[in-house]
Amino acid sequence: MTDKLTSKVAMELENKYGAHNYHPLPVVLSKGKGARVWDVEGKEYFDFLSAYSAVNQGHCHPKIVGALVDQAQTLTLTSRAFYSDALGG
Repeated sequence: MTDKLTSKVAMELENKYGAHNYHPLPVVLSKGKGARVWDVEGKEYFDFLSAYSAVNQGHCHPKIVGALVDQAQTLTLTSRAFYSDALGG
């Protein structure tokens, strides 16, 4: 989809088609950098949730993005149906 969604349309689509196991805050995020995130209208927020503490290094850290790109160019995904040299190494 190339058209930019408004917050209202994005929330309506989520309410209609999404799983209802969470009740998200009424904010539609579109990007993040460090501890800051922006909604689709361009309003800036501080991300105090820290991705529920699982990935609390912030958004788009250059070293992590670089590691993701390097890995994606090597082997994007493998399942437990195979052995992996990364897992065994």
